Amino acid sequence: MITRRNFLGTVGCGIVGASLGLPGAPPAAPGKRVALLTTEWREPCHAWHTAERFIVGYPLKGKWHIPEFRLVTAYVQQLAQKDLSRARAKEYGFTIYPTIRETLRAGGDKLAVDAVLLIGEHGNYPLDELGQTKYPRYEFFKEMVEVFRQDGRSVPVFSDKHLSWKWEWAKEMVETSRELRFPFMAGSSLPVTWRMPSIDMPHGAEVEEMLSVAVGEHDSYAIHSLEMIQCMAERRRGGETGVVALQAYSGDEFWKAMDAGSWKAGGWNPRLLEACLSRSQRLAQIPTYNHRYPTREQIRKWAKKPLAYRFEYADGVKATMLLIEGIVEDFTFAAQLKGQSEPLSTLFYLPPTPNFISTAAQMAMVEEMFVTGKATYPVERTLLTSGLSIAGSVSLAQGGKRVETPHLAIRYEVPQKSTFWNT
Repeated sequence: MITRRNFLGTVGCGIVGASLGLPGAPPAAPGKRVALLTTEWREPCHAWHTAERFIVGYPLKGKWHIPEFRLVTAYVQQLAQKDLSRARAKEYGFTIYPTIRETLRAGGDKLAVDAVLLIGEHGNYPLDELGQTKYPRYEFFKEMVEVFRQDGRSVPVFSDKHLSWKWEWAKEMVETSRELRFPFMAGSSLPVTWRMPSIDMPHGAEVEEMLSVAVGEHDSYAIHSLEMIQCMAERRRGGETGVVALQAYSGDEFWKAMDAGSWKAGGWNPRLLEACLSRSQRLAQIPTYNHRYPTREQIRKWAKKPLAYRFEYADGVKATMLLIEGIVEDFTFAAQLKGQSEPLSTLFYLPPTPNFISTAAQMAMVEEMFVTGKATYPVERTLLTSGLSIAGSVSLAQGGKRVETPHLAIRYEVPQKSTFWNT
């Protein structure tokens, strides 16, 4: 007898395959079960972008891929005005539970899932004194880990975006994953999306300075730009060495830095800015023009609350994150490599909604971790970017004061193989 509870695991995948016209999509393998812990589920929130990939599948190398792991239980803390979780549960036969414990145990008395998606983004949550939204990622993580401890078993976990708005909690999350030895990944979809041109930082490159240009504001968007920089920076000669200091620039101080003309003078390399803007596909224009490089005066006029984070790595490499709402609506990166006359630059491509395929790229990496039991890319990247995001908020709250970051002495290395989508 097919019940609401076992529907997804027995015939749900076949129905999805049939609805898409797929040739004989197999049912989900027994035991490959995913639990979702999320703040809310609506269009177009992050649960909608990511968790639904484990219900209906996603495109992969020109085919429609049905994941081996399937969403079977969910915890949704807040019901949005246009909540989708109840409709999705009814349509696809998974169960929504009132607590994290019940979700992980599927209503029983032992851990009953094989992987966890922790999506603590969106919803009605307060701000802290630095203007950061206090999403309960850490609280969800703690409740999840308590189940792992009680039941004597842990499973792979993915946590969306930065680990926490509080450094001590972010660090504890990574340390706990090491203690309990479960694969743990986190972060933005930017590092794994397509790039135009399709290039990576050469492994072992000698990097002098890096810069990113992107859209958004500090609390929700800085993490994306920082992850974009870091996925390139970590490939440099010697691997990651950590960051020693960060300073935020806004208002008049931003424009002074923009006009400085170099890092040494208090700004950034203008050739890197030119390279980024020249890669942008959504560069602001005046009426009747289809593609013109904006003048300095136009940038000043159009930019909405521009923001810069300038930070220094322990090995001497310099980096700047620019958020220039009103000038661009995409994400670009440029770097000056030692001995190279021209900057290396690329666009991190984010396809438009409703499909937003960059999250399919991200979930492909997450599914690989679920299947292999090994993180596809290092969680240390997101530990570092979480710390940088927090340090930026601290600097802003202190009027742009330079913030020393000895706690970000995070070292790690990555293999030569690239992990972004390039096929």
